[in-house]
Amino acid sequence: MSDFGTVVLALSAATGAWCAWPAPFALAAVAVVLALIGRWSVLLIIGVALLTGTLAARSWAGLHPPKQGVYQGVVTLVSDPAAVDAETRVEVRVGTKRVEAWAHGQAARALTDRLAGERVALAGQIEPVPPSSRARLAARHIAARMSVDRVGAWTAGDPPSRLANGVRRTLARGAESLSPSHRALFLGFVLGDDRGQTPEVVDDFRGAGLTHLLVVSGENLAFVLALLGPLLRRLAIGGRLVVAATVLLFFGLLTRWEPSVLRAVAMVSVSMLAWAVGRPTSTVRLLALAITGLLVIDPLLVHSVGFLLSVGACAGIAVLAKPIADALPGPRPLADALGVTMAAQLGVAPVLVPVFGGLPVASLPANLLAVPAAGPVMMWGIAAGLPAGAVGGVVARAVCVPTGLLIGWIAGVAQWSSAAPLGQLGAVHVLVLGALVALGVAVRSRRGRFALVAVATLVLLQPAAALATGRPPWHTAPIAGADLYRLDRATVLVVDTARPDQLLRAVHAAGVRAIDLLVVTRQSRTTSAAVASLRERVPTRSLADTTNTTTATAIDVGSIAVRLTPGGRTIQVEVSRRSREFD
Repeated sequence: MSDFGTVVLALSAATGAWCAWPAPFALAAVAVVLALIGRWSVLLIIGVALLTGTLAARSWAGLHPPKQGVYQGVVTLVSDPAAVDAETRVEVRVGTKRVEAWAHGQAARALTDRLAGERVALAGQIEPVPPSSRARLAARHIAARMSVDRVGAWTAGDPPSRLANGVRRTLARGAESLSPSHRALFLGFVLGDDRGQTPEVVDDFRGAGLTHLLVVSGENLAFVLALLGPLLRRLAIGGRLVVAATVLLFFGLLTRWEPSVLRAVAMVSVSMLAWAVGRPTSTVRLLALAITGLLVIDPLLVHSVGFLLSVGACAGIAVLAKPIADALPGPRPLADALGVTMAAQLGVAPVLVPVFGGLPVASLPANLLAVPAAGPVMMWGIAAGLPAGAVGGVVARAVCVPTGLLIGWIAGVAQWSSAAPLGQLGAVHVLVLGALVALGVAVRSRRGRFALVAVATLVLLQPAAALATGRPPWHTAPIAGADLYRLDRATVLVVDTARPDQLLRAVHAAGVRAIDLLVVTRQSRTTSAAVASLRERVPTRSLADTTNTTTATAIDVGSIAVRLTPGGRTIQVEVSRRSREFD
């Protein structure tokens, strides 16, 4: 089968997994076996589509909760417990079913230091997954939710889990001399652990298009294999395969088998097998075969945004990086780096634009500045982090000095890039840039390529120009629970309820760079955290303290008039234009 045929095969597997048609399993299996024996490509494509379709249908049918009601017993933690607002969330295995468990108060504190693979005694209430969350949780095979009332004794789990958790705790111990923010980023770069990252930092990396640095993927795996290179080269083919397979399995266990890790491990596995049988293959072929294999094993991966982003970025780099770099003028190192960055962004655009609303223009300069520093952090973190955690003291602090400097640079790039008023690329921008890339591959003359680069630059600058010159609408609701009013350079934001990450992302997406008046109508721990995160990143000139508002209050903010009226436990807000000339 050609490279193009393997791509069609992967697309057929994804189509079957997405549609989840309940074809007879025996028919699908026979079609695949006959196609492999007879080397019939068309039959293999059809058979794989039928196979992933029927397996997906079975997976959906199997997503029913365990016995509902009161539960008391020992569960296995599938994920690391993570704080979400005032609660702690963790995925657990109850029998053969995955359950999303939520704990608060004393129960949440008892789960804080636990890690995936450990076994914990829990008592609580099991209930079905809410319909609004079913599709999102289905990609992780979660069949129910549990409200945890009590946490009891725990055990360390099986030997592989104990080893993986020991490595994670050693790396975390070696980074203790870093600031909390830098330590959370370090664990994100090296292990993909995002639990300690603040909403402000997450928003910075998302706004700068750098979130891929906080997700473990093929680059991390390549560093691990590079460190083991001297050992692997001394072994025979069979020994290399055994050691490499062991490393891949342990790496997946260490990084919790996130979707991007699955994709990277699958590609390396296919590459090793191809090398062992003496049939080197292209990156496109490796990716297509890895996708097909993963979707046969777990067809619900097709609904995972993380998996789709990882596949999109890898596909974009494999197909577009070299053509874009060859078409760009200037020094080759810069053209190559820009080619990889643009190819990856175009690859993830089909997922990012519809899911998150756009692709930040700042991601191009941000990646050029941050990625060169991220590689050394990963390599140094793996090679020196473990000895530092084992020895501790002065040695650990010395080892963390270069790590802290590099992470500080990356975090600074993320914050500066996210704050830059460059706007976001929408679907039209991405389509135009894709067409320009296709033309750039076809055009051979230097003058023609310069013209295409000039047009692409104008497309990239258009969102920033629109933000600078466009007149925003008078009233929008960037997210449920918040209202934004803008008129004649005056900006008023009224917040009723909001989560920190959602509020920051929505305000930045609306192009707000400063807030004249921030009004909070309802006091809660989550909303207070959201407001604090917002004020940390967006300059706010005035905050209406509604806790002390007992009488009607009028506030003039430039061209906008605001009236606050107490109403029970909430504040009623009336916002209007101060003058008819603005109507």
